[in-house]
Amino acid sequence: MSISDRVRVRDIALLSKKKYELKSATFDYRRANGEWQTQVREVFDRGNGAALLPYNLAGRTVVLVRQFRYPAFANGYDDLLIEVAAGMLDDAAPEVRIRAEAEEEIGYRLDHVRKVFEAFTTPGAVTEKLHFFVAEYDATMRIGDGGGLADEGEDIEVLELSIDEALAMIADGRIVDAKTIMLLQYAALHIFR
Repeated sequence: MSISDRVRVRDIALLSKKKYELKSATFDYRRANGEWQTQVREVFDRGNGAALLPYNLAGRTVVLVRQFRYPAFANGYDDLLIEVAAGMLDDAAPEVRIRAEAEEEIGYRLDHVRKVFEAFTTPGAVTEKLHFFVAEYDATMRIGDGGGLADEGEDIEVLELSIDEALAMIADGRIVDAKTIMLLQYAALHIFR
């Protein structure tokens, strides 16, 4: 039995449609014991995204960004977030979008990006699936300062850190962004061994 055989959607109500959509879904779900249960869930649909960790194997460094994130601030986080470069796909292929994000946010034109996995980061409420990439970089690939797009509200600082420092920042709480932790852990296990 597939999951689609266990779900009967009764109603989907649009609660908000500004840049993204917030909906309320009412559905029946067939539990493992065979009983049907009616459930209601709010679902935030912001589209899918891509995230990138540039790394320099010889120098044992990575490129991250530091920026303001209002939702984190609204939840009591009184600092800028340190993150990997990332962005929404906006109907582009993940590889195409992440290359553009690299140029906009960190100022690098990368020769080769490699997809390492996909993941839902908040599947209980958000539809977004992220495509995770890594790419080797060196100084010759730098084409600008990065910093993001001011007309999109981006004010991004570019950071080049050793992989050891970046991993230590996870341990001491300076890096708290899930996508960044996931890619740094991937790099520790598969790139900087």
